[in-house]
Amino acid sequence: MRESEAACVEARALDGVLIVDKPSGTSSGFACRRMQRHFGFRKAGHLGTLDPLATGVLPLCINEGTRLAQFLMHADKEYVATMRLGIVTDTQDSQGRVLSATDTSVCTAEEVRAACARFQGEQLQLPPMYSALKRAGRPLYELARRGETVERQPRPVTVYALEVLALALPEVTLRVHCSGGTYVRTLCHDIGQALGCGAHMSALRRTRCGRFVIGDAIALEEALARDDGAVPGRSFVAMREALQDMPEAMVAPELERMVCHGAALRGPEVATLRVDALPEGGLIKLIAADGRLLSIGQFSRTGSDGSVMRPVRVFAH
Repeated sequence: MRESEAACVEARALDGVLIVDKPSGTSSGFACRRMQRHFGFRKAGHLGTLDPLATGVLPLCINEGTRLAQFLMHADKEYVATMRLGIVTDTQDSQGRVLSATDTSVCTAEEVRAACARFQGEQLQLPPMYSALKRAGRPLYELARRGETVERQPRPVTVYALEVLALALPEVTLRVHCSGGTYVRTLCHDIGQALGCGAHMSALRRTRCGRFVIGDAIALEEALARDDGAVPGRSFVAMREALQDMPEAMVAPELERMVCHGAALRGPEVATLRVDALPEGGLIKLIAADGRLLSIGQFSRTGSDGSVMRPVRVFAH
């Protein structure tokens, strides 16, 4: 379901994803809790943490939509970032303690563009100490605030596109399209190291998280100022549509009860789904005749002439 941009929908009873524009100075967790209390969501959780400094797209899974998180968490993302050359901080952004300052007058625009170009593609990135990653159940940022540094393993990330939008040295504005799990402030730090002058991220705005875009988001302040319990329809994405990239199949009415109770479909029952070329281990949305998302199943073959669709996630109705 998608409402027109002018229409509003009652938020409390919605199951799906609400697209919020998070302001700077607010943590993702705090924004999520404020929205949950204000609208009375039974459950709520955010997809992909934005640092307090950052603004932009923060998708909130609400009510039954929280059960979609595992399928949406690792989507690719797009950002507009400002990189400040010449200053290195312990947090790799402007909120940290300055570790070094270097003259950047010798850096040219051509050198900056060339350095940025080298950071496109697949690469290994060392997660920063000031991050929500956990070690022995504790976030790394808690250890960092105590002055501790622990060994971290570089992680594979992909920068699909890294475009220089503006150069006003020592500041550089970048458009970054990257895989989930990429730290843009670490990317800025690493570019600075490659240039030899150091750098940190001074501003960040997430413009897209998977299929959720900034043009559909409702500002956090605007949402919290509403006293009618409603949000613009454009900022809400129903569960079925939130998984738009996952194939789907209609379940025969006589099989809906089985699917809703978490039973696997086998042989001829799988054949009724009429799905072509679903790969081994492939995920599929199972949809009721009235359009409801019943479950997410996983396909496998049990033999030369057999197949099974096992439930991965069953949704309450």
